[in-house]
Amino acid sequence: MHNLAEFLAKYKHWFLFLLLEIISLVLLFRFNNYQGSVWFTSANIVAGKAYEVSSEISSYLTMGKANEELTKRNVELELQVKELSGQLYEKTRDPKYLNKGQYRYLSQFKLIHAKVVSNSVSGSDNLITINKGSRDGVHVDMGVACGNGIVGTVYLVGIHYSIVIPVLNAKSNISCSIQGRNYFGYLHWAGGATDIAYLDDVPRHAKFEVGDRVVTSGYSSIFPEGILVGKVKQVYNSEDGLSYRVAVQLSTDFGSLRDVSVIDDASIREQKKMMDAANDSIRRLGDGIMPGN
Repeated sequence: MHNLAEFLAKYKHWFLFLLLEIISLVLLFRFNNYQGSVWFTSANIVAGKAYEVSSEISSYLTMGKANEELTKRNVELELQVKELSGQLYEKTRDPKYLNKGQYRYLSQFKLIHAKVVSNSVSGSDNLITINKGSRDGVHVDMGVACGNGIVGTVYLVGIHYSIVIPVLNAKSNISCSIQGRNYFGYLHWAGGATDIAYLDDVPRHAKFEVGDRVVTSGYSSIFPEGILVGKVKQVYNSEDGLSYRVAVQLSTDFGSLRDVSVIDDASIREQKKMMDAANDSIRRLGDGIMPGN
């Protein structure tokens, strides 16, 4: 307290000067119209700039939510377009209204929207973690897509989180086709560039061109037909010379992946159950166990 009193006594002239200045400014702007209007205008500019900065900060902080909503909307619009194309085909029977290989009603899908919480792209066995699990209806072997195309396959499921094997994983093996050409192969990633994968086992007699779209074939029990994968970038001969190896420019940017959708389709789940039951029956027959025993 003594130090405070000494400080005030030492600088009392300055404090008195500041007080008189404040009183003078108040009297000047309050009782003079011109000076008052100048202060009011300046104050408005300062307040406006403050609100502008605050708005920009708020927009930046809410950008993640906006991106999530855009991703959901993109997927929903894609499904609506394909459904309307199918309905138009049913009415007109004119195939020019449909992209070959994509005729499928996708509106029956239930999309489980999720956010990527962990993602790796630098290794050979990359994995993605999403913030949805069994509690949200996610199951093993469900397909995962984003607004730009396929992402991968659900590998492990916890209560609140799931692990996805993306296309950028050496163990990924997805059946794909060249749109409109009726030729299919299996998509693999060979490491290196994160925007290139390879479609193997494409028949030698297949006719297609660079730039053709590559989509899911619908021949697996994971992805339905017609989900975008990418475009044909280059064509090579396979090592044995019996088929083509097609370099595919992936449509999904895995380095910036944030929001995804897990595809829950009842028909795919039924197909997988039937395939599992058939494989189990074959195994039991191989073991000498008759069906029903």
